[in-house]
Order: sequence, then C-alpha cells, then structure tokens
Amino acid sequence: MVPPVIPDLYLASQSPRRRELLQQIGVKHAIIRAAVPEQSAAGETALDYVQRLAREKAAAGFSELQRQQLPLAPVLGADTLGLIDGVILEKPRDKTHAHQILRQLSGRTHEVITAVALHNQSLQSQRLSITQVTFRELSDAEIAAYWETGEPQDKAGGYGIQGLGAVFVKEIHGSYSCVVGLPIEATYELLREFNVPWWSAGVDV
Repeated sequence: MVPPVIPDLYLASQSPRRRELLQQIGVKHAIIRAAVPEQSAAGETALDYVQRLAREKAAAGFSELQRQQLPLAPVLGADTLGLIDGVILEKPRDKTHAHQILRQLSGRTHEVITAVALHNQSLQSQRLSITQVTFRELSDAEIAAYWETGEPQDKAGGYGIQGLGAVFVKEIHGSYSCVVGLPIEATYELLREFNVPWWSAGVDV
C-alpha cells in the first residue's frame, strides 16, 4: 500500500482560485475546513477586518487539524475584499444588485485587499496586499450579458479578473494575484518564514 502524501501546507479555504495559485508555485498542500463567521465588528475598519479574518481562518484550520489528529503542518488562511469610496464591495444578491455594483465600478478605480496568514503550533504571521484596479467604461448591455454567464454571482465586487471579467479591466497597480485571492508575493514571504517548500525546494536560493 502506498502511504498517504503528507502535505507541506494546509489551505483553510474552499476557493478553487487560491488552490490553483498554490499549485502554480508548486506548494504541496491539502484543504482543511475552517468555519469562521464573516462579519465585521462594530467600529472595525476594512483593513482590520480582512486581517482578522485571515488570522482566524488560519487558527481555526490549525485547531481542526489537531481535532482530527492529522499530521501537523502550517495552515494558510486568507481573506479578500474590494473597496470603493471606503465601502466594502459585496457579492451581488441578484441581477439588479450586480448591475448596481458594476455600474459603480465602471470607469473608476477601486481597491482589492487580500490578507494572508500562516499559523502553526508555535507561530502566527501575516502579510497584507493592496492592489488598485481600474475599469474601463461599461455599457448596460455588457453588464447584463456578463450576469447571464453566471460568473459574477459568487464574486465579491461582482466580477472575476481571472475569468470573463478580465475584459472590464483597463489597468492594475499592484499584485494581480492579490485580486484573484492569494497574493503570491506576500505568500512567498510567509512560505520562507515557515520553511514551507515551493517549486524551488532543494535549490539554494
């Protein structure tokens, strides 16, 4: 019998996009459940909120590892939100709400913020990435057509930059992978801090 592969990292997220980004850089990982309520506290800023959620997801994932008596490895938690005019961009509730969100983003620049945290039995560390995304002008017809593709329905801000929504983006300043949901640049720093190998494992870098 072939022994099970022990991951170098656990991802406390169900996001297929975050998993794809870890696969892209060659991190051997597995998914762990982390149930964390996503609700901001009274008076909590957007920056504090996104960082707290990332920390809590990582910690909850590590607690779940211990509960299930799984082989211990660092747990990565991440959270992403968009901001425009200081207001958090939500996932659209319906077609009308999606139209309102995308009309608000049309021809303007908004921020995407992703916090990443790693947690193990002795250490927790965190990084923050902020990217400015500028949309071109959008027509009502293409906003309506985009909704019908099904892509915006589970996306904060109502679009996916890694998918069909890429055609809306005029330019970005900062990390592209931050907008997708896991800034590789910040994640790499945490991998080094926790001695988690990526594709260059075994290479003197």
